[in-house]
Amino acid sequence: MTETDSPPDRLSADPDSPFFSEAAMERGVGIRFKGRERTDVEEYSVSEGWIRAALGKKVDRRGKPLTITLKGDVEAYWRS
Repeated sequence: MTETDSPPDRLSADPDSPFFSEAAMERGVGIRFKGRERTDVEEYSVSEGWIRAALGKKVDRRGKPLTITLKGDVEAYWRS
């Protein structure tokens, strides 16, 4: 992945996902969902307008966080 002025359109925090990017995760991507800063986002898609957020501290039997998909305006930006 090349470093650009805008973060990827879709990104996942799960290393097993095809949308995971170690370079983007190291640089730090912030998410604004419906105008509010979110820190619990596991995956997002700006073009499709959704985020996948963790449901508290609940995990599945493999130890991955349980998530819920929320739809709305998504804005991704570089933290640094």
